[in-house]
Amino acid sequence: MVMTATVTTTRTSRRVNVTETRTSWQRMDWMLVLAAAALLALGSTLVWSATAGNEALTGGDSTAYVSKHVANIAIGAVLAYLVAATDHRWVRIWAPAVYMGAIGGLAMVLSPLGAVINGSRSWILVGGMSIQPAEFAKLGVVVAMALMLAEKTELRRQSNQLKTTDVVGALVIAAIPAGLILAQPDLGTMLVLSATVFGLLAVAGTAKRWLVALVGAAVGVVVAAIQLGMLKSYQLDRFGSFVDPGLDPDGAGYNTIQARIAIGNGGLFGQGLFDGSQTQSGFVPEQHTDFVFTVAGEELGLVGAGAVIALLLAVLWRAARIAAKADDMFGRLAGAGIVCWFGFQAFQNIGMCLGIMPVTGVPLPLVSYGGTSMFASLMAIGLLLNIHLRNERSLGVAVRGRVARSRRS
Repeated sequence: MVMTATVTTTRTSRRVNVTETRTSWQRMDWMLVLAAAALLALGSTLVWSATAGNEALTGGDSTAYVSKHVANIAIGAVLAYLVAATDHRWVRIWAPAVYMGAIGGLAMVLSPLGAVINGSRSWILVGGMSIQPAEFAKLGVVVAMALMLAEKTELRRQSNQLKTTDVVGALVIAAIPAGLILAQPDLGTMLVLSATVFGLLAVAGTAKRWLVALVGAAVGVVVAAIQLGMLKSYQLDRFGSFVDPGLDPDGAGYNTIQARIAIGNGGLFGQGLFDGSQTQSGFVPEQHTDFVFTVAGEELGLVGAGAVIALLLAVLWRAARIAAKADDMFGRLAGAGIVCWFGFQAFQNIGMCLGIMPVTGVPLPLVSYGGTSMFASLMAIGLLLNIHLRNERSLGVAVRGRVARSRRS
């Protein structure tokens, strides 16, 4: 009888193992997937509307940019799937490679291979494609810091608070790409990276005195950069126009003024897709990338713009839930880092469209046009799904349910 029970148990276990990969889709965080998919679909529509009537941009092909945008989404979806399906141990093994690849890309930007676009040397032009390594640097810093801090925490089980050497090590990991990004200069990415690093350290258990010191140091760096003339004149003009857009309405304040007008035109339900007066007349610069939110505000109104914000909040909520329920520190920190990254970047993008944040040129995650940003964002979504699918509690519930059904049958 013991042997029979053992054989039965073994057969059941084998059956569970065989069906594990087949039923992993049942354990998928479908709310995260559907919210991200809705943002991608809505973003494609907004990009299409922002570019369809701009013949100078599209060369007369009204679907040129939306076709590229959909192609970028397809490539990003494949990358997300590969990250989600990768064994959790391999994700940790590949984390340093992702970080070093991002560092290499940032270094290439400052070489003769780098290209200057909109006053910032942030791009590499390869075969007609423009690649912005700073977008991958966000993901690289998240996984590298999460890995280092997780290993330190796991080795020191008796205390949840990081040592000074741990904090310094994490800051060194962030400082290398940060220095390369400042050299471009790309202040928007630098702000997002700073918020992400701060959030990671806070979640990892950094002492409050360190967090206060980091905020003070950040303020000091900004003041020093202004006093020493490290910022370019157009960047200083942007900050001045943020305080008072009327100082230079035809120059640095133009984007902010036009963005406010576009969103104000939308009212409650908007002027209708492809019918926005500011959008279709091309008054808002870079509207398919940095200012794509203004298309939603003008053509879909408060309801449509609110839907974009609600979907972004849904993604952040699910990401936070995944991070909170992660069984290992690496998953918890990586998930928290993605929440800080997406959350601050969305706030910065929407804020500059509304005039409550300075114009820094960061895309709206999962919405704006841009291949590199889309790839990095969808890889982050894939990492969240990987953490969720490898969650032992989630896996245990699913396995126990299948074992129970197998025994009843």
